[in-house]
Amino acid sequence: MERNMAQAISEVPMEKIQKGYLLPFKKMKQYVMTVLFRQGFLLVFIGFLLGRALILGEITPFALPFFAAVYLMRPKRAGLTLIALVLGAITISGFTALHIGGGILLLALLMKWTRSLKYETLKLLPFLVFTAAFLSKAALHYMTSEIVMYDWMMIGVEAGLGFILTLIFLQSIPLLTMKKKKQTFRTEEIISLIILLASVLTGTIGWSLYEMEVVHVLSRYLVLLFAFVAGATVGSTVGVVTGLILSLATVSSLYQMSLLAFAGLLGGLLKEGNKVGVSVGLLLGTLLIGIYGEGFQTLLPSLLESLIAVTIFLFTPKKAISSIAKHIPGTAEYAAEQQLYMRKVRDVTANRVDQFSQVFQALSNSFSKIPFQQDQEDYSKDIFLSNVTEKTCQSCFKKEQCWAQKFQQTYDLMNDMMDEMNNGTYTTNIKLQKQFERHCSKADKVKTAMSQELLHYQASNSLKKQLKESRRLVADQLLGVSQVMEDFAKEIQRERENHYAQEDQILEAMQAFGVEIEHVEIYCLEQGNVDIEMTIPFCNGHGECEKLIAPMLSDILQENIIVKNEDCNADNNGYCHVSFSSAKAYIVNSSAAHAAKGGGLVSGDCYSTIELGLGKYAVAISDGMGNGERAHFESNETIKLLQKILQSGIEERVAIKSINSILSLRTTDEIFTTLDLAIIDLQDASTKFLKVGSTPSFIKRGDKVIKIEASNLPMGIIQDFDVDVVSEQLKAGDILIMMSDGIFEGPKHVENYDLWMKRKISEIQTEDPQEIADLLMEEVIRTRSGHIQDDMTVVVSKVQRNTPKWASIPVHQYISKNPTMKAAL
Repeated sequence: MERNMAQAISEVPMEKIQKGYLLPFKKMKQYVMTVLFRQGFLLVFIGFLLGRALILGEITPFALPFFAAVYLMRPKRAGLTLIALVLGAITISGFTALHIGGGILLLALLMKWTRSLKYETLKLLPFLVFTAAFLSKAALHYMTSEIVMYDWMMIGVEAGLGFILTLIFLQSIPLLTMKKKKQTFRTEEIISLIILLASVLTGTIGWSLYEMEVVHVLSRYLVLLFAFVAGATVGSTVGVVTGLILSLATVSSLYQMSLLAFAGLLGGLLKEGNKVGVSVGLLLGTLLIGIYGEGFQTLLPSLLESLIAVTIFLFTPKKAISSIAKHIPGTAEYAAEQQLYMRKVRDVTANRVDQFSQVFQALSNSFSKIPFQQDQEDYSKDIFLSNVTEKTCQSCFKKEQCWAQKFQQTYDLMNDMMDEMNNGTYTTNIKLQKQFERHCSKADKVKTAMSQELLHYQASNSLKKQLKESRRLVADQLLGVSQVMEDFAKEIQRERENHYAQEDQILEAMQAFGVEIEHVEIYCLEQGNVDIEMTIPFCNGHGECEKLIAPMLSDILQENIIVKNEDCNADNNGYCHVSFSSAKAYIVNSSAAHAAKGGGLVSGDCYSTIELGLGKYAVAISDGMGNGERAHFESNETIKLLQKILQSGIEERVAIKSINSILSLRTTDEIFTTLDLAIIDLQDASTKFLKVGSTPSFIKRGDKVIKIEASNLPMGIIQDFDVDVVSEQLKAGDILIMMSDGIFEGPKHVENYDLWMKRKISEIQTEDPQEIADLLMEEVIRTRSGHIQDDMTVVVSKVQRNTPKWASIPVHQYISKNPTMKAAL
């Protein structure tokens, strides 16, 4: 049995065993991070140390500014922070505790008073701190002893420092508590953060172990950390600021400023040697300053303090150091983070520009294609011969003999004559002249009429050639624009709107409910177009994103949020990358039935259902004039152009006008096309109908049938025309029926097509779109005894309310209690 157990253990991968051992430590770490940073208990610990912090042995300027900043930013932790500050002050003296407690109470009363007067507390906060510090300290001195000029001076200094520290703490506390996780630290923010940390370190003055001062260990660790992260400049700056504040707290620490500044400079210069190089810089600085300063008596304790700081620094996790480095400009981590961000922005923008490039490419292809050129030439010849025969043969007594009994011979002779005269070789073709004279009794009259008509024919061909060249030129220009935009799409960069506050608020709300989120990126918070990306710890495929995070986001943003894309892979550094987007309030299911004239394979009708951006859905039917390949080409080109233009984001009215201009310029032939377009907003089901020469559409709402119609000429007739837009509010369960004229005008022996179609639609019992389409087409064909007299197309779309799979989880109550979060979202 022991052998089987050992064999079973040996078959388990080593990675799983290591993860099993590390899982309790990881959970403990996450719990500690949540308690300290997300729940704000780090502020309580800082408050205790700042309550102990003194300058020049009697000034306590840190407590009131810290409480004011916490009260404004984290009101839930203000009570515990007050207790911590007072407890810290008690360890100094009862007078200090009484001064801090009284000053905080006076400050709270002043803040409530300003809020009752509708003043902006943030702008007045430094002045309120100055007033509270000055009055509380003056009142205590007045009650305990006589106030002399020195006391007034120290009271003024403490109140002035409180004014300045309030401004500093307002900037530094959000950085320390990860309230600005994604924002780059500016220089003044870094200095403010260092001042706060150095002020906290003054609260540890007096704590020692075996002649080693805790404040010295922590201050040197702080210098090591920033020198390694940001280099010599920031490292020496941190050393100077920290040493200056510590020397103000106790004069005996004056030489520490030189040691910390020199150690920060050396450590930053040696940062290429990683942690060991920075540590060597601190030890060298300690040796040099120690020997130069107070000799060998304090050198050994100072070296031990530096060694302890180095030990703590060496055991600091790389991930923690990297998370700090991401926010400081000039670091490799910051550059990598910015590069990743810019890559995402570039990709989004490039995709958008590429869509416009595809629109111009489609336009270019449309102009460059010259369909059925031979058919057009034959059609022009037929018109030419028709005009000639109208002037000559219509009044001839042999018309019946030539065009009825000998049609092919007559047609071939006249066609050959036209070609020869057009080429200028008719006079030399004696054989053709004799054949025609034997065949036609009015050969001279026909020759004269043909010569006259030839001038018009050649002029027409010249215009067609010029039009062909113009079309080619336009196609080349559009293709050039497309290529320029395609190249531009590869290079363009555009900054997205920053949502740092909202990212932090969502992160905080998730953490408050125990959901671990590593990273949040908000790309868009527009109603109905939400786009959020998150990085979470690997969920082992339990569907945490769909079942928990998306419902919580639904409550926070007050709209249905779904998982758009999820990349959950255990090998992906132990994280899942998830994209969330808005769920549409409505969904549309469309089906169609179509048939070509006479049961052929090529129909002149084309239709399309198009998913547009910004939560819109389009249904379009185009009917080319006539039947067959030419009509199919025109309607298909119209649908393809419409799809490209609409998907690029161009407004639908402008899109239709653009297509009409293109169709008007593409050909001189009288080949037109109709367009029936319905655009449904999937957020509120409001619908726009744009009908260009098309038949009416119908909405089936229960037993009621609503007719939708508009009067516009078919596309391609005139270049400038106004598009009438008919708006209609659809409801859940409505069935939209759109059709071509082959369906609407197809029934035989029907005088009123509107009434007939309404009656047939109302009689349909099923609500399945495909069955409705099939039934309508079958009903029309039956009235024609099974014959298909024209191209037929019917598209049926059913509007339904989108019901989310998972109900929302109530997080909004937590947000409503937090005014800052509520305003941010």
